[in-house]
Amino acid sequence: MSTQARLPSRLHHTAYVTKDLEATRRFYEDLIGLPLVATWCESDELFGAVRTYCHTFFELADGSALAFFQFEKPEDQKLFGPEIPASPFHHIALNVDEETQRGIEQRLRAGGYAEPDIYVLEHGYCRSLYATDPNGMIVEFTHDSPKAIQADLVKARRDKAHQELARWLAGNHASNNVFR
Repeated sequence: MSTQARLPSRLHHTAYVTKDLEATRRFYEDLIGLPLVATWCESDELFGAVRTYCHTFFELADGSALAFFQFEKPEDQKLFGPEIPASPFHHIALNVDEETQRGIEQRLRAGGYAEPDIYVLEHGYCRSLYATDPNGMIVEFTHDSPKAIQADLVKARRDKAHQELARWLAGNHASNNVFR
């Protein structure tokens, strides 16, 4: 990547379709703690038809948001809201500090969440709390290990990123996670 290229400044929002905006609101606002900061109720001509929908935004600390749509008509909901695959490899990961992660985990457990809808993985370089939202989407709340975010290690990872990818693609699948 050219050092001249300007990178996007931050994530503005990610968008998903939900079947139940109120259940989604309870999860993200009441349990996770992300405030509902905007609700747009709209009708637009989209893809050859007028579609009426509600679009909500739940804010992260940097001003970015998780956004959710719910459509008025069931046929629009079905068209634009395919089921989210039930796979741990389809998820969104949010960066949190240790205290925030602990608070989210406590609120989720107090709210009735238990395995398999909530679980923890110790990756070594980070601790990840995974929760399944009311839409079936997996949300990861990640706290980086202080050891893994030391400037020299971050630089080394960056410097070797292409080399490590090429190694993997060439068939050498040995682990490079020195934190486990």
